[in-house]
Amino acid sequence: MLSYEARAVSAAPRPEVWTLLLDSASWPTWSTVDELVLDRSEGLAPDGRDGVGATRAFRTGKVVTVERITALDPPRRFAYEGVRSALVFDYAAVIELDETSSGGTTIRWSGSYTARWGTRWLMRRIMRGVMQRMADGLASHSSAQ
Repeated sequence: MLSYEARAVSAAPRPEVWTLLLDSASWPTWSTVDELVLDRSEGLAPDGRDGVGATRAFRTGKVVTVERITALDPPRRFAYEGVRSALVFDYAAVIELDETSSGGTTIRWSGSYTARWGTRWLMRRIMRGVMQRMADGLASHSSAQ
């Protein structure tokens, strides 16, 4: 099992960062994903407050991954698991949001996954970089709001 941990700090208060995490339609504006694929997603909330059990399909390039929200502890903890991915399996991730002393938010995005034999070294490098860009994007976008 491989793992990663990414950290970033946003000047935005925790509830604002939380709102972006819940709203799957916002992800293409701040993350590494190109598009939310609506016809492959299920249980999305019209108000952008997706709940436990919602599946979100995201396209990055030609690859579509599907993830299911597994736990929510507003506005502190957001957990999800991979349902379908061409690159990794047994994927589970947690995003934890902690208040900073200045009123901002520390974002800690961590996960574990399995990669196909022969691609582990490459996937470890890719996942660490991509997930750091995800955390950085969430921090910078929420700070600019």
